[in-house]
Amino acid sequence: MDRRKVYRLTLAAMFLALGLTLPFLTGQIPQIGNMLLPMHIPVFFCGLLCGKGYGATVGATTPLLRSFLFSKPALFPNAIAMSVELAAYGFLVALFYSLFKKKDLVALYVSLVGAMLGGRLLWGITKAALLGFSNQRFPFSVFLAEGFTAAILGIVIQLVLIPAVMLALKKTELPKKKEKSRV
Repeated sequence: MDRRKVYRLTLAAMFLALGLTLPFLTGQIPQIGNMLLPMHIPVFFCGLLCGKGYGATVGATTPLLRSFLFSKPALFPNAIAMSVELAAYGFLVALFYSLFKKKDLVALYVSLVGAMLGGRLLWGITKAALLGFSNQRFPFSVFLAEGFTAAILGIVIQLVLIPAVMLALKKTELPKKKEKSRV
C-alpha cells in the first residue's frame, strides 16, 4: 500500500472517530445537537481531504455505527436517513471540489453548498420513504423545518469553520519539490 493510501486511510479513521465523539459535546441537550450538526463536519473534511470514496464511506458509516454503539441517533428512521445524507455529503463535496481547477474559496463554498443541498435532498427522500413504510407522513413543511430551519446554526458553523480550516491547511502546506530534468 502506498503512502498516500495509508495517509488517507489514517485521516478517514480519524474523521470517523471525530464523527463518533463530537456529538458527546452536544448530546446531553438533543436540540443543540440537532442544531449544531456535529457529525457532519468531520464528514465534509474527510471528503475534501481524502476523496469521494473515503468521504462517502465515513459518511455512511458514522451515523449507523454511532446508533449501534450509543443508541443515538435512533436507527429507524434517523440513523439510516443520516447515513444516506452524510454519505452524499462526503461524496458530493469531494466530487464538486475536484471539478474546480483552482482550489480557492469560491470552489470550496460552491462545493460545500452543493453537497449540503444534495445531501439534505437525499435525506428528505430517504426519511419520507422510511416513514412511508411505517404508514407515517413526512410533509414538505417538516422537511424544511428539520432540514433547514432547525439546522441553520449548524449550517452557518460549517460554512465558517470548514473554509477557515481548509485555508489554514493550505497555508501550512510544504512547497513541493521541483523535479530535476534528466535531459
